[in-house]
Amino acid sequence: MHQALYRKWRPKTFGEVYGQDHITSILKYEVSNSKFSHAYLFCGSRGTGKTTCAKILAKAVNCLHSENGDPCGKCEACRAIDSGSATDVLEMDAASNNGVDNIRDIRDEVVYSPSNLKYRVYIIDEVHMLSTSAFNALLKTLEEPPEHVIFILATTELHKLPATIISRCQRFDFRRISTEVLKNHLMRIAEKEDIQIDESAAVLLAKHAQGGMRDAISLLELCASSRQRIDNALVASTIGSSGRENMLAVVKAISEKDYETIFAAVDEVVRSSRDITVFWQELISVYRDLLVVKSSKEPSVYLDLTDSETEALTTLAKAFSIELLSYHCGMLQEALVTMLKANAVRRIVAELTLVRMCDERLVNSTEAMLSRISALEKAVASGAVIAPAAKDGDGQEKTSSRPKSRARAKVSSDDDEMFKSDAPVDYKATAQKEEKTAQSPSDGDNVRTLRPFKSRAEAIELMGRKNPMLSSFFKGAKWYTDGDGRVVLKFSTQFNIDNVKTFGGEQFFLDVMSEVIGKRLSASDVKYECDEEKRDNAIIDEIIESAEQG
Repeated sequence: MHQALYRKWRPKTFGEVYGQDHITSILKYEVSNSKFSHAYLFCGSRGTGKTTCAKILAKAVNCLHSENGDPCGKCEACRAIDSGSATDVLEMDAASNNGVDNIRDIRDEVVYSPSNLKYRVYIIDEVHMLSTSAFNALLKTLEEPPEHVIFILATTELHKLPATIISRCQRFDFRRISTEVLKNHLMRIAEKEDIQIDESAAVLLAKHAQGGMRDAISLLELCASSRQRIDNALVASTIGSSGRENMLAVVKAISEKDYETIFAAVDEVVRSSRDITVFWQELISVYRDLLVVKSSKEPSVYLDLTDSETEALTTLAKAFSIELLSYHCGMLQEALVTMLKANAVRRIVAELTLVRMCDERLVNSTEAMLSRISALEKAVASGAVIAPAAKDGDGQEKTSSRPKSRARAKVSSDDDEMFKSDAPVDYKATAQKEEKTAQSPSDGDNVRTLRPFKSRAEAIELMGRKNPMLSSFFKGAKWYTDGDGRVVLKFSTQFNIDNVKTFGGEQFFLDVMSEVIGKRLSASDVKYECDEEKRDNAIIDEIIESAEQG
């Protein structure tokens, strides 16, 4: 029967454990000097050697001929543990045995002496999955077990463990294994298993493993199943990766607003049946590296890249400001959450997000505004100025063809004085004043009164459970009720309104509202408006728009 490579190459001694020298050296010392603890806690991410070290420790404390803290692997005790026939070494998966009865069984058994070995060892994997009552049942036994009993707890989520459990154990934190160590071990395994692999491909496999040795070996075996020489192209096609160069091309297209390249990249991922979330996570990884380049004085210390990759990334980073990268990272994270919740519309979410990343004016958010302000500051610092108004043949300034909103034409006398005065303006107070009652012009000289919709938070929460993608559109809108009892939704751009109507958002809104307010609404009871007038009233926004047009 075929044995998986990660099982075949599982370390048998502490010396064979890679990347955890800070732990194995202590464990070897404790075993060789018979000063080991009654309870250990191994925590860290998956595939870093927690369970492996637990099994080696169980052998080492029972080995009849220990060699500098390592088990000999030849004595009767070591052979029994390796074959799984040793009844005194019990391994329990807390994910499927997490009840209080399972812990009570252990508590009743520990009073008995080992049948064949020197110590009875309990290895509880994924210990964070135990129930609260099970943890309580374990407390007393864990604190004062019999001298012949050793507990070894392993977990990937330390924060879920009660402090009372952690304080009773000798804790070891397993680190992610470096790419260099993973690469070297993969090359060593490939040589022994007669697998042909390029060193660059081994580096790529190590990066995808994200610090986990088991994942790296499993990926190696997956690629080796093709019976071809493993190169970068084979790794990319097998794992579903788009490749570093392709991801840099996508980011460059975003900076240059090259929509054709963006849509082509997403289309290629979909047509090749690759997981679009993998593509998205790789894009987030590139943006993380760009932030490191822009923020750190020595980015090479924190980047796991070759010299050529670092150089290409540094060149690309010049097209972005830190504010713009922060704004893009926020959008990427939100889109990833939406993709994981709504599998059927992942392509749509990806394309809409990338388009919005190309133009901050399509998003009405603080991050987008900061990005635009940063671009304006950069233009001012470089000596750029706003273009003067164009003049006609008579030397007179041309009247702007841009239509003025009626809201601007009806500025109150107080607002007029605010624009004329040189004194600093309290924008926060002004915003608070406008929030109390929103007014918008209607036909003629009449002014309609809009009041905030009281059940907005409840409706948004319900929308998020039903359809996360459509919920994101409505979450960015402002909700009001007018004097006629209609619901008025003000969106920041016409683009957002078009998205709502394109993807069935109108009927979705009516269905949700019928549950929230307990009354069926018709299409005539809801009005969709673009909040362009409010944008025209924003002084900062107008300054930025003028600078960008200039």
